[in-house]
Amino acid sequence: MTDTRTAESLEPRKTPVRAALASFMGSAVEYYDFFIFGTAAALIFPRIFFPSGDDAALVMSLATFGFAYIARPIGAVILGHFGDRIGRQRVLMFTLVLMGVATFLIGCLPTFEQIGWLAPGLLVLCRLMQGLSAAGEQAGASSLSLEHAPDNRRSFFTSWTLTGTQGGQILAAFAFLPVTLLDDDNPFKYEWAWRIPFWLSAVVVLVTFYIRRTLHETPTFQDAKASGEIAKIPLIPLMRDHWRDVLRVVLCAFVAAVSTVFGNLAIAYGVAVGLAESITLWLVVVANIVALGTQPLFAMLADRIGRKPVFIYGAISSAVFMPFYMLSMTGDNTLLVFVLAVLTFSCGYAAANAVWPSFYGEMFTARVRFSGMAIGTQLGFLMAGFAPSIVAAFGGAQEGGWVPISIFTGIICLVVTAAALTAKETKDVPTETLGVKVVA
Repeated sequence: MTDTRTAESLEPRKTPVRAALASFMGSAVEYYDFFIFGTAAALIFPRIFFPSGDDAALVMSLATFGFAYIARPIGAVILGHFGDRIGRQRVLMFTLVLMGVATFLIGCLPTFEQIGWLAPGLLVLCRLMQGLSAAGEQAGASSLSLEHAPDNRRSFFTSWTLTGTQGGQILAAFAFLPVTLLDDDNPFKYEWAWRIPFWLSAVVVLVTFYIRRTLHETPTFQDAKASGEIAKIPLIPLMRDHWRDVLRVVLCAFVAAVSTVFGNLAIAYGVAVGLAESITLWLVVVANIVALGTQPLFAMLADRIGRKPVFIYGAISSAVFMPFYMLSMTGDNTLLVFVLAVLTFSCGYAAANAVWPSFYGEMFTARVRFSGMAIGTQLGFLMAGFAPSIVAAFGGAQEGGWVPISIFTGIICLVVTAAALTAKETKDVPTETLGVKVVA
């Protein structure tokens, strides 16, 4: 029997909705695991993984959160290489499993009281595994979504990768809310309750594993492979032809520090100035819920007016709103705190967060896109990873901490804005010619 299908039907087919769903779910799982660590680092780990519960323990605990960002550049090189060599989908399956295993193991770790300094050592090891996984997740998911999307809606479909991170942070906060409601003198809180959210991640990993394994490789990557355009060592053409783009992405990715300050350090600061732990978590939950709606809107706007103006607005507005949000925590008006949390995160930072997957990804050609995004973002995310501990060391987690937090955010956002201004606008560039350098 002859095959009656046309040549067109045999070509790789774009499935933007399925790619966006797989990216959303994968990012939600990855960042449920990732952010649940950040919440525990602010509220639980200083008491159980270090010899004292004072300010030094908090700084050390927040530093363990940052250790993942040390592994991320290494993971970016390794996973970026294989993502550009063997495909986006296969690498994304690996990152999902690695994150799930690391997170489950954290829930099984003994405490400092039981094994001494080996406890924080094992915690850092698991955190490094999380960082290695996260290094490939967003770059891979963003590349996958971008290359499946129609040219005129790339920003919208790629934004679901980062919207998935908001979903993961919401799940993480909800998972920890019951823990925060327990009294500090309740031994169950610090012995077993904190472990349950880490163990629950295994269920979500299994569901997402099934969803992601049904997604085929992108047509763009398959075409590049068929035409022999796949580089044996993608790092070489990346550094030769796109080093300026990598540097630009590194500096633009500093904007992620707004998220870690908002989602991690602000929790500790809020508790220090008198807010209940449960209220600080609800601030994160509400802001991220609203961002689930605003981020797709910002992405749609970027498909109409361009990536640069929306991204730059996100950076500048974050710097403007942050001081008011921090100051509101010291007052008695809880409603005002929630309103400013939404303005800062959902109506400010969310603009940059929604647009960066397309903004960064469109700077590179298909043969180095995974590597370029992974290496550039993960080097930039080092700033985000250590931002909470750096600012906490300057008094950001105690009364009056709104000043160093606001100054830090302002400086970071100025650097981000300056870097973004040097980029080319790519909203009208066809997918197959993205990143191609025009020779005069």
